[in-house]
Amino acid sequence: MLGLTQLGIVHTLISIAALACGLVSLWRTGVIRVRSALGFSYVIGTTLSCLTGFGIFRHGGVSKAHVLGIVTLLVLAVAAYAARGSFGRVSRYIEVVALSLTVFFHFIPGLTETGTRLPVGNPVFANAEAPELKAIVGVLFLVFLVGAVLQVRYLQRQPGAGAGTFPGRVA
Repeated sequence: MLGLTQLGIVHTLISIAALACGLVSLWRTGVIRVRSALGFSYVIGTTLSCLTGFGIFRHGGVSKAHVLGIVTLLVLAVAAYAARGSFGRVSRYIEVVALSLTVFFHFIPGLTETGTRLPVGNPVFANAEAPELKAIVGVLFLVFLVGAVLQVRYLQRQPGAGAGTFPGRVA
């Protein structure tokens, strides 16, 4: 099926489920939090997505996607650490923005793999370096940045977010 191995199929299904949990959480609440059911499912699914991705070597070796998987796992670890309050007053900001960053990360290989395979016989992008693909990823990064700013503002308005809870905010 579309040149996917059994591991590739499992990886794809896990990735789609994880991303769905993240997007539903963002849609419902505007944030992803590790301690929510959807957020926890997102973190577990994204972790499994990264781990299964390490076994996929479509191009014969370690690729940019594998490096992105390592970076994603590191960002998930930071988010989980922040969810415990380990960064003090800015913990919830770090948790929420880090998890949103990993949603952006999901889209990079997702768009690349889908766009270079479909439609069958005439894929949307010629390869992973297609300028159109890079432009779409750039736009999605801007969407992430705007979303991160909105999330920080949202968190600042929540109970317990008094003056001084976010760096740079004057008390």
